[in-house]
Amino acid sequence: MPVLTPVAEMQPFLGAEIEWNYQDARVVILPIPYEATTTYRRGCQNGPAELLNASDQLECYDEELDREICYEVGIYTHQAIADTRDNRPVSSSEMLEVTEKTTYQLIKDGKFVIALGGEHSITAGVVEAYRKAYADEPFTVIQVDAHGDLRHEYHDSIHNHACVMRRIVDMGLPTLQIGIRAICKEEADLIKAKNLAVFRAREIVAQPDWMEKALATIQTKKVFFTIDLDGLDPTLIPGVGTPEPGGLNWYSLTTFIRRVFEKHEVIGCDVMELAPLVDSVVSEFTAAKLVYKIIGYKATACGW
Repeated sequence: MPVLTPVAEMQPFLGAEIEWNYQDARVVILPIPYEATTTYRRGCQNGPAELLNASDQLECYDEELDREICYEVGIYTHQAIADTRDNRPVSSSEMLEVTEKTTYQLIKDGKFVIALGGEHSITAGVVEAYRKAYADEPFTVIQVDAHGDLRHEYHDSIHNHACVMRRIVDMGLPTLQIGIRAICKEEADLIKAKNLAVFRAREIVAQPDWMEKALATIQTKKVFFTIDLDGLDPTLIPGVGTPEPGGLNWYSLTTFIRRVFEKHEVIGCDVMELAPLVDSVVSEFTAAKLVYKIIGYKATACGW
């Protein structure tokens, strides 16, 4: 297993004065500022640090949940996983390996892990850690995304960010895709051949009961959430690598996430592909608030 070069310590989520120690924290934030296969707008390697910086501006009180979650649950920000080794960029396989090992240890320590990307390809390493930790019980991977990410390979790599869900399908895990609105013919054919559960953005707009229909497709008790921020409409989060018009709005997304937490055991999640813009804090602040909402939904669902 490669030993990667440590990176500079990032600001803790919500700030150092609120951070708990690792032993007592139930939630661990895992920054993974990795970017290697971005094919349009670059910058997602800066996403985790900027999200953490923006989180310092969040209100600790969640008006929806009527709680100050961070004082009740305990949140710890793990050291970021570096993307260099011996002064060279690491390969995708090396990054996936160290991501898997790090995530697996956090799971074994009983932590609810929220990984922060970085490019979406690293989700395969996070999910593989959960697959090993929950080897005796399957779980569904729920993907919020503008893109299918179901290509077998892209730009000569099976670990491209456009291939991450194909790798997860290849693991044999059930999937549910939400907000999809950009796929290629190869992906469309795979969706039909494997009868994958996909709720396209244009269908969501036309179906008021789409959440009930989506929830009905989940046949496992446990689920894992992977959220590519381009799943939201780019008017809400413009700072992503591959913006696509017509995405979810804020309340559709948060309501759906809360419903999933209420009906299923969410074992972990990631928030990926934040690529901050110059002279704007909207994207990173919105992403930070989404992470805090997820923590609140987990705490409420678990009775923490």
